[in-house]
Parts: sequence; C-alpha cells; structure tokens
Amino acid sequence: MRKYETLILLSPDLGEEEHKEILDNLTGIVDREQGKILLVDDWGMRDLAYPVNKQTRGRYVRLEYACPPQAVQELERNIRITEGIWKFVSVKLEEEVKEEEAA
Repeated sequence: MRKYETLILLSPDLGEEEHKEILDNLTGIVDREQGKILLVDDWGMRDLAYPVNKQTRGRYVRLEYACPPQAVQELERNIRITEGIWKFVSVKLEEEVKEEEAA
C-alpha cells in the first residue's frame, strides 16, 4: 500500500454534525477500499488567500491514509460530488508504507 494525503476545504456554513458526517463518509470509503486512515487533522476555520464561492473563510481538514491507488480515485470521485466541499488536493507521500504504520 502507498501513503497519501488529501487536504480538503469545507464550507464555513456547515454545522458540526454535517462536518462530522462528511468526514465519516470519506474515512469509510478508505476503509471499504482496504485502506487505513492514519491521521485526521482538523485545522479549523482559516482565512482564505482569495474568495472561494464568495466566501473569505473556510474549514481545512487534512487526511493522511494508506491505501491502494484505486482507492484514491474512489475517494476523489466522492469528494467531487459531495455538497459542502469546495476544493481538495491529493498527494502521494510514500511508495510503500511500513507495516507498523498501517497496523
């Protein structure tokens, strides 16, 4: 398995419950695709460098996970169709994940 990171920009209008529901859905996709979530890093509300959807603030969340490459495609497909997610970027961190990290 390879190690990936996805940074997501969420709408500031989402409530705490909607935010948790979106993250549960995304982590569930990684689990279904035989992957493992290593870290969910919520950066909270931040000012944006430029307006996105006429908003100047947004909520950032960073997901770090180990999974097969096809799982990243499925995760990104779901991110694109999810309401409340404005932008995202996925990056491959390592070719192979050590077994103790994925455990």
